[in-house]
Amino acid sequence: MAVIGLTILTNNPHFGMTRAALSSNKYKMPVPYELKKGQSRQFHKLPSGSNMEIIFQKGHPKIDEKPPLVFVHGSFHAAWCWAEHWLPFFFRHGFECYALSLLAQGESDASDGAVAGSLQSHAADVAHFIHKEIQLPPVLLGHSFGGLIVQQYIANVGNEKLQEMENRHPYIAGAVLICSVPPSGNSGIVWRYLFSKPVAAFKVTRSLAAKAFQTSLPLCKETFFSASMEDHLVLRYQKLMTESSRKPLFDLRKLYASLPLVKDHSMKILVLGANDDFIVDAEGLRETGRFYGVSPVCVEGVAHDMMLDYSWEKGAHVIQSWLNALDT
Repeated sequence: MAVIGLTILTNNPHFGMTRAALSSNKYKMPVPYELKKGQSRQFHKLPSGSNMEIIFQKGHPKIDEKPPLVFVHGSFHAAWCWAEHWLPFFFRHGFECYALSLLAQGESDASDGAVAGSLQSHAADVAHFIHKEIQLPPVLLGHSFGGLIVQQYIANVGNEKLQEMENRHPYIAGAVLICSVPPSGNSGIVWRYLFSKPVAAFKVTRSLAAKAFQTSLPLCKETFFSASMEDHLVLRYQKLMTESSRKPLFDLRKLYASLPLVKDHSMKILVLGANDDFIVDAEGLRETGRFYGVSPVCVEGVAHDMMLDYSWEKGAHVIQSWLNALDT
């Protein structure tokens, strides 16, 4: 029986998740995210005892046997980044939607240590939630470093060593990698930027490694959003991103030592990129596509934060079309 947290804020009369039990969470983001109509927030208790924030949208009578969608964010983000536009969009199109906040991100508990976890532990947390709470094989959607976590999950589906353990990785119906870090990591992107775009390399390093995006609105906009994004929205998301990550997702040195990932050609995968992405370049997108043997799709007019950008619906429509074709 799963241990799921009590909803602390809900705009959804159908808020109860399967096999729900009482649990609460102590941490609250200094900049709270107000849920949209029909959304709920609960906390999933992991084997470690830590609570993982889940924002979800479900219970609409039109939902049939479509696969549930489970969303995994990247660095400096949390479950809220999916709740803004894509959860309502996909729910309207008949999908149950669950957005997770990884440990030490959003309103999830913080794990011990200097970093939030490892590639393996984050994937195991996602697996535990799916194993305990999702009844149909879901589609996993991962953004940026969240895409690398999804790839780690894919690499361990059917892993016999994990099948007998609490953190086994259940089968999934497919995966969508959105502006994802490639399976070899982002070191190739860094080196390409250093040699071909040194000014951009400096800006990306200053923005992300030095966290200058938190204090510079123009740099935040250039890093995550397209030029057409309104400044008042950039400011709102900048505040949320600043408060979303209490610890880095990974120790990058240990992360690189665990790469590249194991290939799985049997999984149905959509590799989706953004034409105006300031972080993941076109070659990084092509590398991910080659690794999984698929042709990547690059969406025009959007930047790295495709799900929050001015034209967020462009990427959503591409994913919707791919989801509709899954069973054909």
